[in-house]
Amino acid sequence: MSRALHLAGFLIASHVTHSHAAWRHPGSETDYLAPGYYRRVAQTLERGKFDFLFFADLLATPVRYGDDIRVPLRSGTQASATIDPALVAAGLANVTDRIGLAITKSTTYFHPYEVARIFGTLDHLSGGRAAWNVVTSLNQAEAQNFGLDNHLGHDERYDRAQEFLEVAYRLWGSWEPDALVRDKASGVFADPDKVHVVDHAGTWFKTRGPLTVPHSPQSRPVIIQAGSSSVGKDFAARWAEAVFEIDPTPEGRRAYYDDLKSRASDFGRNPDDLKIFPSFVPFVGETESIAREKQAFHNELADPVSGLITLSVHTDHDFSRYDLDAPIEDVVVPGTQGLFDVARRLSVRDNLTLRDIGRLYAQGVLLPQFVGTPEQIADQIEEGFHGGEADGYILSAAQAPGTFNDFVDLVVPELQRRGLFRTDYTGTTLRDHLGLGPATLEPAARGRVVRAGA
Repeated sequence: MSRALHLAGFLIASHVTHSHAAWRHPGSETDYLAPGYYRRVAQTLERGKFDFLFFADLLATPVRYGDDIRVPLRSGTQASATIDPALVAAGLANVTDRIGLAITKSTTYFHPYEVARIFGTLDHLSGGRAAWNVVTSLNQAEAQNFGLDNHLGHDERYDRAQEFLEVAYRLWGSWEPDALVRDKASGVFADPDKVHVVDHAGTWFKTRGPLTVPHSPQSRPVIIQAGSSSVGKDFAARWAEAVFEIDPTPEGRRAYYDDLKSRASDFGRNPDDLKIFPSFVPFVGETESIAREKQAFHNELADPVSGLITLSVHTDHDFSRYDLDAPIEDVVVPGTQGLFDVARRLSVRDNLTLRDIGRLYAQGVLLPQFVGTPEQIADQIEEGFHGGEADGYILSAAQAPGTFNDFVDLVVPELQRRGLFRTDYTGTTLRDHLGLGPATLEPAARGRVVRAGA
């Protein structure tokens, strides 16, 4: 069987995604507080036979840059105003039939029982289309919103996340698949011998179980992750079935792809069961010059300070203290380390100032921009797919819903014509779309596999 390309769409339950300029674009809808906005995007992507729609999330209004929320709110930077993606996804389950619904939940500020219950419920309501983007959260402002003075250290967050998922897996398995009987004649609702307590008491969590949600269609959600530090990549290699990646360079994407696949093998997993999704922003035009005009118009709307506000949020480091017209300094950041490494690499390679990095960040959080005719953009996707960069791609919008409409109407047919992408769904669950087998409720061991002769 030939290898199949996968496609996903990226949203935040907000007015912007990666592009800070998106909400200012004349073609963008900004009524993100109403259900119709999300319904239109989801149904468009489902018409395009996308694997899933992915919602990122942050748990605090930006405050790290200069310890001030006034500028982020006035500028509408990323995370300045968001709603709960879990509730958005539950609503979308009723107005879509096939597209997967992936939402973000933090292992640092929630409890495994609550999260297991949310995803068990969403998997039932969607008929087996749920996915969980596992994050450990980024910054101190999120900690303060949950009554804590300080954010956990980077490695501690991942240690907590390991136990979190181990507990969640046990909770999802606390109901056997045939435990729900519902025999009206005999009066037997459920077989108590097939519903099990968990009785977990560990370093970070304690829970009795069982889950109140019976066994769901996929057994558990598809696990998505975006590890970029060494610890994060090991976490992704152990748990993830889809990995969200940001790197603007082909060589960086190839190195990441090889690294993650190798790490998955080291954990005793089949690397084909881990699908890697770099993200990009497309600008599609009837001609290349039209596409470049669209790109230039969008990029001119991007404010460098807005980008640095988000860089400060992602890294949990205050970049307001530095000279905007000097190179970005090599500092230790407690937040997401991979994105900062990418920013540093670009700064050194292209002799960029902090202002330049802020502008790039505002244009799309360092995502590459694929620009051209439908054929040219399909060329770039095909090259990366066959060139060891990706198993699929996550599409992020420069304007919504226009970017999604253009891609589905113009680029998807070209990908289908080339035999790269499906012309229709062949299954009903997200695991079906991703070509994954039945979900295991037994996680890989925490330690890497020691191979004979190694």
